[in-house]
Amino acid sequence: MRRYARTLVAFALATSVVAGTTGWVSGDAQQALTGPPPGSAQWRADRVLGAELPDPERATPAEVALFFAGLSSGERQLLLVRHPSVVGNLDGVPLELRYRANSLALAAEDNPRYRSLAAPGRQILAFDPRGRGQVAEVFGDLRAARRVSVVVPGSDNDAGTFDRKVAAHGAPPGMARTLHTAAGPGTAVVAWVGYTTPVGVGIDAATGSLAEAGAGRLTRFTEGLTADGLPEPAVFCHSYGSVVCGLAAHRLPATDLVALGSPGMRADDAAGLRTKARVWAAKDPTDWIDNVPNVRFAGLGHGTDPTDPAFGARRVPANEARGHAGYFAPGTDSLRAFAAIARGTATREEAGTPADAQTPQGSHALVHAPVLEGVAR
Repeated sequence: MRRYARTLVAFALATSVVAGTTGWVSGDAQQALTGPPPGSAQWRADRVLGAELPDPERATPAEVALFFAGLSSGERQLLLVRHPSVVGNLDGVPLELRYRANSLALAAEDNPRYRSLAAPGRQILAFDPRGRGQVAEVFGDLRAARRVSVVVPGSDNDAGTFDRKVAAHGAPPGMARTLHTAAGPGTAVVAWVGYTTPVGVGIDAATGSLAEAGAGRLTRFTEGLTADGLPEPAVFCHSYGSVVCGLAAHRLPATDLVALGSPGMRADDAAGLRTKARVWAAKDPTDWIDNVPNVRFAGLGHGTDPTDPAFGARRVPANEARGHAGYFAPGTDSLRAFAAIARGTATREEAGTPADAQTPQGSHALVHAPVLEGVAR
């Protein structure tokens, strides 16, 4: 009965939006930032090495990595100084060069919104000041890490809000920092705000257009990590970020996909994601996202709740988390489980499929009683 009522609510909402009778759509509608890094035109025209440089828009991360592997240290440094914004954001460039390039770009940036990002010691793997700004920061030694994780956040995140003063575990760097601390040595975590996120609860958050653009950027970013010789990551996808991950899943190099506080992944079940990664899902009992109808109609909504047993994801315990931003809070069962996934030590009890659930064809077996090594109590 509840699902039927939610479907009616979603239908009425979609109808009113399509008919133009709702005030839900506001001036907060966002235009997705796509395309190559800033400064790409100058990069394409540069013949300082006597030949064309890889096209930032067309060259794959693997081709970029191969190009930089063939350069001398002096040639790398020359490109870094001449084109810091391209070198710092071009997937496939060695991460050490990207850190230095983004440090130069931030030092030259006069926008006070980004001043904190230039603090010494920060490992900024991507920085694009255009629009609301995009950024990625690394926690831990990414080059030496045996296991890598990427945190993909949801709405209201950009380079300007990246360092906002909220709960230490609620903003993207806080999520990544607490995950890295909990996962321990041998791991590294990237806080990735590399796509245009929705602002507020509006039409952008209810549709997939920004997620589609973000999915391409996330795919290229993770391909850049593996092209640089790093391990395939576990990807933690929060809120609208799980929509991005769902759309990217079929081409995303990843060991695990973890949807937390998800409105849906634009798939009917885990098999529909068409991914080789293990799929996990978490939702705490106080998360307001549970009030969002899990339907798709007229382009609105993101589909099945990944924590629904019928979806086929491995369920992550989250009874100790509080609210929509509490999943990474220290001491919670959800963070302990995330840390086990990040370490690559998460397991589950092979107790079979609950009798009242059907396992989707080709999906992971449903979890009846998940056991996460080091976190089961």
